[in-house]
Amino acid sequence: MIELRRDPISSRWVIINDKRDFEYPDHENIKILDKKLCPFCPGKENLTPPALVAFDKKGNRIDSSSKDWNIRVIPNNKPILAIEGSISRRAEGLYDKMNGVGAHEIVIETSSHDRSIDSFGEEAFAQDIIVAQERINDLKKDLRFEYISVFKNHGQHAGETISHPHFQLVALSIIPRNIKDEMVTAQKYYEFKERCLMCDIIEQELSSGARVVAETDSFLAFVPFASRYPFETWILPKDHMPDFRTLHDKKKIDEMSAICISVFRRLFKVLDNPSYNLVLKALPLKQDFLQYYHWHVEIVPKITRFTGFELGTGMYINPTIPEESAKFLREAE
Repeated sequence: MIELRRDPISSRWVIINDKRDFEYPDHENIKILDKKLCPFCPGKENLTPPALVAFDKKGNRIDSSSKDWNIRVIPNNKPILAIEGSISRRAEGLYDKMNGVGAHEIVIETSSHDRSIDSFGEEAFAQDIIVAQERINDLKKDLRFEYISVFKNHGQHAGETISHPHFQLVALSIIPRNIKDEMVTAQKYYEFKERCLMCDIIEQELSSGARVVAETDSFLAFVPFASRYPFETWILPKDHMPDFRTLHDKKKIDEMSAICISVFRRLFKVLDNPSYNLVLKALPLKQDFLQYYHWHVEIVPKITRFTGFELGTGMYINPTIPEESAKFLREAE
């Protein structure tokens, strides 16, 4: 069974999926490290669902069944949500639920099993950006979908189970609560000040400089003022840009790639190959240009654990001072 159920107290939707394996934390056997067993390596294409699209090392689209690929996009064989069926919203007494309809794709970023993101060239990461945009645009054609979550899990403590470099996309039939909350906050700020909240944050961070990690002409990387986790780093376009899909300018794509790789190299140097999660906070699919929404990337190293306090209060405890974290990363070039 795969379905979404709404918590009537918090209004959050929860995915109930008994088709996915239950994974015990810190269980050493759940992660595939050996490339001899890796289903994402070249020559193991029969171990995964057929590819949706594939690209060569120059970024050219090739036949999806080709063995000579560099990037390969496949459906997840154990998806969070099912591609088949209708949404079918319904009630069970006071409770709301719907079918767990969506899409779950894996982008295998490279044919090299042992390649770490901090060793990616800027051209390789730029190709990741282009592929992510292409998949978002393709999934947007399905009118059942409202939002696409793009994320990367690296390391066992971040939920990675196969160490071959890859990121994921999950298309949802709802807009997640945290995205709605961010949009509401941004809209209220814009209505009050007639300015984008993220644009003002960028100006503040550039003016202060205390939390800046790196910058280019078009992008800024910084540790948030009230960061939830040690060395949490955000990357934003400096110009107001609501929709990630409109990032078409090659120079800006190259700049985004450069600053992302720079941040990862700093994190890996300071924290010695940490587990981390990367998430793209993007505009919902059916929204047009918004004056108050500003897409961004969040990178969160997983070096602390979630405890009962966070669960009970919704508050986070960060044992590092954001300004000191930024200084460490700034100096780690």
